Amino acid sequence: MTDDTMVLAGDFTTPAQADWDREVLKALNRKRPPGTELTIEQAMKRLTTVTVDGLTIDPLYLAPDGQALGLPGQVPFTRGAEAPNPDNPWIVEPLHEDPDPVRTAEAIQADLNAGATGLWLRVDRGALGLADVATVLAGVLPEAVSIHVSSADRQAGAAQALLDFWAASGHTDVKGGLGIDPLGAIAVTGDTSPYLAALASWVHKAEQYAGVRPITVDVTPYDNAGAGDVDQLAFAIATGIEYVRALDAEGVTPAQAFGAIEFRVSATADEFLTIARLRALRRLWSRVGEVTGVPEAGRGAIQHAVTSWRMLSKDDPWVNLLRATIGTFGAAVGGAETITVLPHDTVYGLPTPFSRRVARNISLLAMEESHVGAVKDPAGGAWVFESLTEQLAEKAWARVQAIEAQGGMTKALVSGQVAEWVAATAAERAQRLATRKLPLTGVSMFPKADEAPLTDFVPRPALPEYAGLQPHRDAEVFETLRDRSRAHESATGRAPTVVLACLGERRDFGGREQFTTNLLLAGGLAFDELEGPAPEAIIAQAKAAGTTMVILASSAKVYAAEAIAAADAAKAQGLTVWIAGRRSETGSDKAVDLIDGEIYDGMDVVAFLTSTLDSLGVAK
Repeated sequence: MTDDTMVLAGDFTTPAQADWDREVLKALNRKRPPGTELTIEQAMKRLTTVTVDGLTIDPLYLAPDGQALGLPGQVPFTRGAEAPNPDNPWIVEPLHEDPDPVRTAEAIQADLNAGATGLWLRVDRGALGLADVATVLAGVLPEAVSIHVSSADRQAGAAQALLDFWAASGHTDVKGGLGIDPLGAIAVTGDTSPYLAALASWVHKAEQYAGVRPITVDVTPYDNAGAGDVDQLAFAIATGIEYVRALDAEGVTPAQAFGAIEFRVSATADEFLTIARLRALRRLWSRVGEVTGVPEAGRGAIQHAVTSWRMLSKDDPWVNLLRATIGTFGAAVGGAETITVLPHDTVYGLPTPFSRRVARNISLLAMEESHVGAVKDPAGGAWVFESLTEQLAEKAWARVQAIEAQGGMTKALVSGQVAEWVAATAAERAQRLATRKLPLTGVSMFPKADEAPLTDFVPRPALPEYAGLQPHRDAEVFETLRDRSRAHESATGRAPTVVLACLGERRDFGGREQFTTNLLLAGGLAFDELEGPAPEAIIAQAKAAGTTMVILASSAKVYAAEAIAAADAAKAQGLTVWIAGRRSETGSDKAVDLIDGEIYDGMDVVAFLTSTLDSLGVAK
């Protein structure tokens, strides 16, 4: 030990913007021919990401001028609705929706015994019944556990059942929410006649419970249907405004309304946007409170974050554990007061004790071992998060203004305008998923060839068919393709197959071979691989495999020497020929007629796999 101060970066010069620019150009121009080098403006454009919502993510952020962060628990609450509480940074609240009350009661006790501090009961057709609420909560200490209920088409009954449970317990020091959300019900069911005047009665019924928020603004149905971050944020704020307005008409002041409302939001595998969206929601809700005269201390938005159902996959479901972990981290850093982690087998059916345990422990490990909640808003001051928060707030506020111009969230929802906005974003996302600009690990990228589907789960009851926003997961389009291939294999004894002819030697075809095999596996296709084959061997292998499709893979140098001869021989036998790369690499004008398609980064993978299965006679 010495008294000398350690200067960690003292021997390094402070880099300037020009130094960074120079290194960027060096990296991006390394393999470009003379005279075609990128300028720094062109390089920056290539390194800049634009999300499906039109948000810009720059490659480098510099300190903004005059930035005032403020503190958690203070207006405008961007950094948190409450002051830090490292001993209890968030409520761990598993979801329970098994219609069997015996199994649900057992699962509830297992959750509480293993560290859960909250319970979320879904009361619906295909889930728990109204009479089951008291049954599954028997033995639960209401003063020790936060309890929420939710429902699509029986919200009043579910809320009353929870109130009855609390009343029977004799405790008033309870926590939770009644899940009253008429516009959320419209989004799911498609009903066009919401009754917002009833909101006030639920506020009055819950007045004796200071820790209970009777109204929930649930935007997870919009996330499930494909809404982006901007629209989820805008719909949350616009719905909250609608509820404050309806409550005010019934004599409930805005200050009382703010104390009665909580938000249920999604937490996705994009941790940056999840963090920024939760921060932006608090900022915008605080602004609504300012305009409506709510005292500063009551303007904070309380958020219940749920790991996104839309991001879950059926194929390689173990990757869902990683997605859930990232979502949980984003929700915690973003300042959610309650976090629900959906189990990794949610897509298959009702969760098992094992999957429930793993989901619960993701939250507990983040809290108790990684200490993610020890610091409130650790992202605060990081310029990328401040930029994303600002962009989200501005774009969402503009959408809120558009909603208000149409007469409010109710009219925008009933008229179909909300569905149009969601569909537009979903279409843009679908295009990015198809081209793998939005990659799905284990699904569209790095699929597992020998994956075994999960078998240990309880099938879900048939769910009601609602006329509202239709939920779709991002992975569904690829899962449909793999399901076609599996069904074909089950019926014929072999998966649909193509011949992958790797011309030359491994140093020539290695990279494109790996790219192509991963692409084929994303559709459940098998491939018979030949290394350095003669044209006759390619034809013979195609006949042996019973396939009509050949893919050539190699380098431009080998293509120029061998591709045309191989393609000509294959076409003469009626085979379809594709090339991993570009036809132009063959150096021959004949390539246009002999080679049917190209496989390359950025192509529409879904269209390619669909047409391939069609051409191979795989039933839909």
